[in-house]
Amino acid sequence: MKQAGFFDVEERLARLSGLGDQLEAFSRTVDFEVFRPDLGQALAYSDGSKGGRPPFDPVLMFKILVIQTLNNLSDERTEYLINDRLSFMRFLGLGLSDRVPDAKTVWLFRERLTQAGAIEGLFNRFDTILRSAGYLPMSGQILDATLVAAPKQRNSNAEKADLREGRIPQNWQDKPAKLSHKDRHARWTLKFTKAKRQDDGTMPSSDLAIPFFGYKSHISIDRKYRFIRKWKTTHAAANDGARLREGLLDKTNTASSVWADTAYRSKANEDFMEKQGFVSKVHRKKPQLKPMPRHIQKSNAGKSVIRSRVEHVFADQKSQMGLFIRTVGITRATMRIGLANIVYNMRRFLFLERISTAA
Repeated sequence: MKQAGFFDVEERLARLSGLGDQLEAFSRTVDFEVFRPDLGQALAYSDGSKGGRPPFDPVLMFKILVIQTLNNLSDERTEYLINDRLSFMRFLGLGLSDRVPDAKTVWLFRERLTQAGAIEGLFNRFDTILRSAGYLPMSGQILDATLVAAPKQRNSNAEKADLREGRIPQNWQDKPAKLSHKDRHARWTLKFTKAKRQDDGTMPSSDLAIPFFGYKSHISIDRKYRFIRKWKTTHAAANDGARLREGLLDKTNTASSVWADTAYRSKANEDFMEKQGFVSKVHRKKPQLKPMPRHIQKSNAGKSVIRSRVEHVFADQKSQMGLFIRTVGITRATMRIGLANIVYNMRRFLFLERISTAA
């Protein structure tokens, strides 16, 4: 075996750069220092006058959350890989001899941000960076929602009824350990998928309905750059269309058109958009027990070409980041989905900057 040399680490890092280290690109393109004021306000650390070990730098800890989100890592796996990977250490500015935050420290940092409700401010902070870089919301916006899975709960029918009514089941109230592990906010719903052709060539008479447990991520992206501009987290059974009237529309977009699928088509939504100055491009529904009129079918097909762009956002979050809720409760689920939205916008920012540089 070759004897270790003084410059071996630098040579290995140079090799990683040559192979295309995504985290190095993050460091070059995203100024993480802009998050420091929001992190400091949310964490509210003491000035150290009472002694004790000083906390880790909040920007470093936030970058650890970015690593976690990019790679769908648990806290324990995150601690191990930071110690193991040179690319992670370089991104965090750590040397081989530096102290690495353990899994508990990562959990406490994220929990503190979660309880402070800091994720919306962090998201808006990065949106300000995008706007300053010239990526203004343009050409209208596209709305959609996707289901995000959470660990399934095994509850009795009586417990489910209590949870739906917003009550804590009686037999949980004197068991705090059990209560802390029960997700009282996630809900079951049915996920409908197109039926597949059978072996004999026939098509089933109805689509497939698959039970699903978890949460729902609602987003609004701008049509031109496809950045997430507005977002919201609900339980999985929440109605998609109702969220349109709950702050999901971006009034700063330079165009007034709004694209969405038929779940957002309702008289309440159409009236709301008209009053707010938006132009509805929402898909029209098929008349009940009647064939779809040809002109509506063609109109929907034209809208689908534009509306389908939002599907790439969810595909990136689920395939590249493995978006999944590991935690309990909607507050922590909101933190998880919010981080995924920030990291998606960072990845999209890197992509657009790279295209701009190459042009």
